[in-house]
Amino acid sequence: MIKKYWDDPLYRFLLKAVFVYAIWYLLYQQYLHPAGKLDLMVIRNLESVSGFILESLGFSLISESEISSIRTIGIDGTHGLWIGDPCNGLTLFALFTGFVLVYPGDWKKKAWFIPFGIITIHILNILRIIWLTLTVYFFPDPEILDFNHTYTFTILVYGYVFYLWYLWSRMGTPIKPIVDEE
Repeated sequence: MIKKYWDDPLYRFLLKAVFVYAIWYLLYQQYLHPAGKLDLMVIRNLESVSGFILESLGFSLISESEISSIRTIGIDGTHGLWIGDPCNGLTLFALFTGFVLVYPGDWKKKAWFIPFGIITIHILNILRIIWLTLTVYFFPDPEILDFNHTYTFTILVYGYVFYLWYLWSRMGTPIKPIVDEE
């Protein structure tokens, strides 16, 4: 019975995807998240790159002595933006990577497409942090920040990840022409 499902490419993909996600989830929940080092490393990078860009655009940032948490970035005169672990992009990196790993395709292509995807997702997250920081500055109403954080960027970021998956599904496995056997 299991062989019947394993022989079906769709079921094989889904089983592999669930298995890879379960491994990531257990690894992250049991070891990586409690240790906190990986999350903090990504958040510090988001803060530093976003801060550099904001300062390059002429904004003065809240000094570190004014920030109650190392996970906060803000423009002077605002309360800043706190970056939590769920917002750092690690789960998206894992979901994207897992999909590409279990989806059929050439391993040489996977070797460059996975880092490309992770880097571009991270860049998109940097742009998201910048935009939300500017939102706090120009539109101090918390409802505007909440709407953009909850809806606008969720749609944009997940939409981009789905687009990358689509690209991989088109690029990873060549489309075989249907041959009519008569």
